[in-house]
Amino acid sequence: MSEAVKQPKQKMSFSQKISSYGTIFAGISLIIIFSILSPDSFATVDNVINITRQISFLVIIALGATLVMSVTEFDLSIGAMASLGGVVSAKLAILGVPIVVSLLVPVVIGFMIGLINGAIVTHFRVLSFVTTLAMGTVIGGFTFWLTGGSTVFENIPESFKFIGQTQLFMIPLLSIIMIILVIVFWYVMTHMTLGRRFYAIGGNEKASEVSGVNINAYKTVAFALCGMLAALTGALLASRLGSAHPTGGDGYFLNAYAAVFLGMTVVRSGIPNIVGTLFGAAILGILANGLTILQVPSFMQDVITGIIIIAALIFQKIGRE
Repeated sequence: MSEAVKQPKQKMSFSQKISSYGTIFAGISLIIIFSILSPDSFATVDNVINITRQISFLVIIALGATLVMSVTEFDLSIGAMASLGGVVSAKLAILGVPIVVSLLVPVVIGFMIGLINGAIVTHFRVLSFVTTLAMGTVIGGFTFWLTGGSTVFENIPESFKFIGQTQLFMIPLLSIIMIILVIVFWYVMTHMTLGRRFYAIGGNEKASEVSGVNINAYKTVAFALCGMLAALTGALLASRLGSAHPTGGDGYFLNAYAAVFLGMTVVRSGIPNIVGTLFGAAILGILANGLTILQVPSFMQDVITGIIIIAALIFQKIGRE
């Protein structure tokens, strides 16, 4: 019998290695650098726990962005949606509504607004970034009217702060919620028909349509889930702070998509995915935490974060060529 000819393994080029492992290497490098520069503050168990709590909001809202991007769409209203979720939950808590209801109502509102976004995009064939940008403006205006442009903080009951400020066995409840949601949506995207349909649409929408996939329905669901997670992020943020600002969620908009794009360079290169988004958010969280400890001005933090994101996208592009 003739022996099977073994095919030599194709070696990865330098650019491919950078594309595949560059972001992970950058994350590890950040940890090492910050640990050396500030070992007493950064490289501690308490700070690690603190980072998980800090990134919990970013991870949750970025999960929604991941779902929408998996069907090759964008939702630019997530920041405004988070602000609305925080204000609504705080207002309900002040009225004496039970904490569970105070958190669920904005989630339902976010889901419904997401359905509207999805319906407009799919049925009227309007570009998603235009539709959601306009919707974000509408939501922002409504939130401003609802609050009079001021922060909601007076008469907020202590019970409302329970989820945002409680720890279980030294682990913040927010971190636990984040982990649960990551696991749930990882399972949805990798083991359920819904997730497979999302990826099929994102991979080849025409082929999916020919094979009988209801493109409009699945895209609308993606927008609805994105709105739900954005509103939940705002509600949890209000619970953590014990207050809600009419623009409190706006700062998470760009960082959410930054986390998704970074994640696309870590796992399943070029494809939005849940695990990658978690890694991307962690890198951004580590960067922000380390720079804050080193007392780097906030504007420089934005500059450095932007450079890292651009570099990651460039390396990913180079690795494909």
